[in-house]
Amino acid sequence: MTMTTRRDFPVLETERLVLRQLRAEDAGELFAYFSLDEVTAYYDLDSFAEPAQAAGLIASWQRRFDRGEGIRWGITLRGDDRVIGTCGFHEWSKAHYKAEVGYELAPAYWRQGLMTEALAAIIPYGFEALGLNRIEAFIDPDNDSSRRLLEKSGLREEGHMRDYYYEKGRFVDAVLFACLKRTHAGKTKV
Repeated sequence: MTMTTRRDFPVLETERLVLRQLRAEDAGELFAYFSLDEVTAYYDLDSFAEPAQAAGLIASWQRRFDRGEGIRWGITLRGDDRVIGTCGFHEWSKAHYKAEVGYELAPAYWRQGLMTEALAAIIPYGFEALGLNRIEAFIDPDNDSSRRLLEKSGLREEGHMRDYYYEKGRFVDAVLFACLKRTHAGKTKV
């Protein structure tokens, strides 16, 4: 993995991926997959109905980055600048040296190990460059794909919270996964 910075936004490169800053012109790609119910099934957003929603999401992620509250990368394949997903950190608590990791990928790219590769780049970045001590993820108990991804990425299940979120008109449970800086080194299985 190599790291470069463009206008203070880190660009991370892996064997197959380039993780880069999202741009307004990426809204079309985000809309294409955020409009699919299979993508938003376990997401805290309803499926998008219009492209302006994708543009708004990109702008929201950029504001969080500008304020130092989080970072969200656009995931692209090497040699193809089209965004096929995103990943990053939110709910960044600098006082407690922790943040939540989040991600999604267009269905055409599922089950190819791409998100495992992306997390293998951003998790060390979180520990090393952002100074995190703890990285968390909250997932729906039924989301087996996310469970496998997090386990492969070195996060461990820490608990099941009942009715933890109110999403899409109902209360939903959440399973907490986490990893610590001192125990994570070398855990990701790409």
